[in-house]
Amino acid sequence: MGLIMHAGSNNKNVYKTLIAAEYVGVEIKMAENFQMGVSNKTPEFLKLTPIGKVPVLETPEGPIFESNAIARYVARLKPGNSLFGSSPIEYGQIEQWIEFSTLELDANMRGWALPIFEHANYIKSAEERYIAAVKRGLGALNTHLASHTFLVGDDVTLADIIMTCNFAMCFKYLFTKSFTSEFPHVERYFWTMVNQPNVSKIIGEIKQAEVLPPIPSAKKPEAKPKPEPKKEVKKEEAPMPKPESEAAIEEEEAPKPKAKNPLDLLPPSSMVLDDWKRLYSNTKTNFREVAIKGFWDMYDPEGYSLWFCNYKYNDENTVSFVTMNKVGGFLQRMDLARKYAFGKMLIIGNEPPFKVKGLWLFRGTEIPKFVMDECYDMELYEWTKVDLSDEAQKERVNQMIEDFEPFEGEALLDAKCFK
Repeated sequence: MGLIMHAGSNNKNVYKTLIAAEYVGVEIKMAENFQMGVSNKTPEFLKLTPIGKVPVLETPEGPIFESNAIARYVARLKPGNSLFGSSPIEYGQIEQWIEFSTLELDANMRGWALPIFEHANYIKSAEERYIAAVKRGLGALNTHLASHTFLVGDDVTLADIIMTCNFAMCFKYLFTKSFTSEFPHVERYFWTMVNQPNVSKIIGEIKQAEVLPPIPSAKKPEAKPKPEPKKEVKKEEAPMPKPESEAAIEEEEAPKPKAKNPLDLLPPSSMVLDDWKRLYSNTKTNFREVAIKGFWDMYDPEGYSLWFCNYKYNDENTVSFVTMNKVGGFLQRMDLARKYAFGKMLIIGNEPPFKVKGLWLFRGTEIPKFVMDECYDMELYEWTKVDLSDEAQKERVNQMIEDFEPFEGEALLDAKCFK
């Protein structure tokens, strides 16, 4: 058996591996008759990857999932190629830019794009944060590329391949010329990369977006004609024509009031979530005495609830950057709850498998139903309500808020905050 790629379609996550294969000279076949939503739910497929995600590369030694991991595997199949550089420092810098591309750019570009393609609810404040984060990342990249043709060294590396694939969709749909003109070195770099023969063979021709696509959820509904009641008209009288503007006003359907979130209908709480988030962010010293004490002074058990979460599949967390990316993606998808929640996610351990544990503060006495329904990551965790009568659990809350280390006897690999 050779190398077989299982995927629903050729997209950026598939392109990474196919381009790497072109550079190292290996052949990868696409699985025949693959149907997304059907093939990836079969028992045979779930033996390849535990949660049915694509792409998956089937190899003679076993399957590999997660697109960056697949690309890394293929890039190492033939020694002596330049995709991982020519020295330990170049190898480290290549990995550095892969991480940067994934966490600083791709995660935020996805957050910006998902509502446009109707895969997430549109929230204006979230869109603004994503765009600001993308600009910050592009600015840093632009500075680096001012004195570099490629990301590392003088040749194309795997970092360039992954960066370019992450950019491809954005240049086609989000990155208009007026947007990218602020980052001329990024522009030059992208067009240099997509015109490399091994890249263009896989990606094909890219045409830069001229305008941003409209956001479906922000579109104004089309006016529906309002039927007029029949009116008896005397023969000698003709109905007076209405002015166009008046007719248009009459024909417009009155906008339906936006349904309120059930959490907005709860009785007022003495705890103001934004005040807590501000205190958390602004406390730089004496964290226990200031922020932790302030939290318990503010906390309203009738208006809010605290929850521990524990990832159900920690045995799978064998690669640090994949685990961190997994948690980062969860926090991105929790944007729908930003107005009603605060969270801390800890990635624990010096060696794999890494443990993922979290603490969440939610408005209301239960986890909001719309969060459980709309954020699929929730079902990947076990949720336990904090027992405030248990001093050990309260101390665990304190430690998770302040990133206490060692946490439960182990080092912290990373700690992420949702606020």
